[in-house]
Amino acid sequence: IAVVTTYVDRYIFPNVIREMERVISDAGYFTQIAFTYNTLERESTILGKFLESNNVDGIIIEPTKSGLPNPNTKLYEDIIDQGIPIIFINSYYPDLSLPHVAMDDSRAGLLAVDYLIGAGHTKIAGIFKSDDRQGHLRYSGFMNGLIAAELSVHDDNIIWIDTEDINHMGDNERRILNRLKGCTACVCYNDEVAVSIIEICKRNLIRVPEDLSIVSIDDSDLASHCEIPLTSVAYPITELGKMAAQNLLHLIEDNSFDANYDFSPILTIRNSVKRIDVIK
Repeated sequence: IAVVTTYVDRYIFPNVIREMERVISDAGYFTQIAFTYNTLERESTILGKFLESNNVDGIIIEPTKSGLPNPNTKLYEDIIDQGIPIIFINSYYPDLSLPHVAMDDSRAGLLAVDYLIGAGHTKIAGIFKSDDRQGHLRYSGFMNGLIAAELSVHDDNIIWIDTEDINHMGDNERRILNRLKGCTACVCYNDEVAVSIIEICKRNLIRVPEDLSIVSIDDSDLASHCEIPLTSVAYPITELGKMAAQNLLHLIEDNSFDANYDFSPILTIRNSVKRIDVIK
């Protein structure tokens, strides 16, 4: 069984992969691990090798830059034609009819913003990832929460970043600060982004949560170990890895099996949100 993720040794990925490997090994299969670094070129190379070798019984793969049109669609279609079952994790490509196991990212964005609204915040910024579909869905949930609460939606309080930006958040510091201006709270795409935002705030004497409350998504180790422990929407790390592996094994046995599954997120509350008294 091939397991392909964007990263293999950072953030939430080691725990996800470990759980997949356990289930796959228990079923008598070997695990072949590869990673794309979220680059389309590397995804193309990995898929091409699968086609050349034809030695995998199934593939669990995290799509690369799923928020953008994908030039590797033909490679996926060729793998499908070879009868090799594929399951996407975390996201999927809408133009491919393949199953996915993921978190309900729209619901995650809604939970995050609803918690801030419930704490009295009305001027809420959002920072989301543009090149991954998860970012689009989390933004959608965020916006739905604001609209349902009849709060104003200001485009200039939304910050879009991509994979490369996450690794160099300091390069965008001035733009980020300009977009946060006037807001008392911010929903961050994930814990990596939230930690960088806290560092930017610290350099610019903005206190978290006194001046800016933050809710993040994923509830990784970064959230609990952060200087300001983060309130974060929990990503089902072990459950997702286990479900993806089990569903792929079912697909290998029965190609009509419905392997789709979306986990409902929950919120882990910590210290990064200040409650504001609402004047009535």
